Amino acid sequence: MELWFTEHHTKNVRLSIKVDKQLFTKQSSFQRIDIFESREFGRFLTLDGYMMLTEKDEFIYHEMIVHVPMASNPDIKKVLVIGAGDGGAIRELCKYPAVEHIDMVEIDKDVVDACRDYLPSVACKLDDPRVHITYEDGLRFVRRKEDEYDLIIVDSTDPFGPGEGLFTKEFYGNCYKALTANGILVNQHESPFYPDDARAMQRAHYRIRECFPLSRVYQAHIPTYPSGHWLFGFASKGIDPLKANLSQWEKLELTTRYYNTDIHKGSFALPTYVKDLLGDENESQY
Repeated sequence: MELWFTEHHTKNVRLSIKVDKQLFTKQSSFQRIDIFESREFGRFLTLDGYMMLTEKDEFIYHEMIVHVPMASNPDIKKVLVIGAGDGGAIRELCKYPAVEHIDMVEIDKDVVDACRDYLPSVACKLDDPRVHITYEDGLRFVRRKEDEYDLIIVDSTDPFGPGEGLFTKEFYGNCYKALTANGILVNQHESPFYPDDARAMQRAHYRIRECFPLSRVYQAHIPTYPSGHWLFGFASKGIDPLKANLSQWEKLELTTRYYNTDIHKGSFALPTYVKDLLGDENESQY
């Protein structure tokens, strides 16, 4: 008998992956957590039946959510990561010697524990001495912060269930307050391709744009995410990722598999249909 994991991307589109075996399952206080083993994608994590990451393509998402802002401001020292229970964003941040302190706020400890046990290549830096993990709602945590972080990364689930509060105007306003004068906010921005995902992306973008003077969107190709076309939001109090001195990042000689400085510049060149969804305010200025 064959076992397949299937995720509905729309009512008419499904992604299916043949599963060799199920390694872990648990209903936590917040969501159902499953980890599977597959021949094509290696191990993969799902939450409430939605794909979060696979060993084969997770590097794309985690490198793009971290290295784009880090290359935009080489002076980042204190970082807040909201979500990121799998540890992938933490792994990428820990490549930077200049980063002194990382606060990771994850609502569900069971996700972190499961990833430590079954996805060690992703969760491998959670014990770095610079990393401080708090198990709390990210919305509540950031309310208490002011002028504290150089970078906030919102590595959340989709805008429903445990991650719903991380897509509100209140949350983005609190992030603005928690950032330093040159602070940057980066968040996963959903896909622009299918209508329901596109509407969620538009809502997040409009709310961020109301809170930050500079707001851009960039993209990556992630095969196991809906449509494979995924967006990230970049917002700041003034730093423009398109005017960054990227040669400083190249001097660090970090090992990456997807991100490079050409990708950095090119990822902000969006297709016309995405520009139309976002509005003229996101026009890139090279």
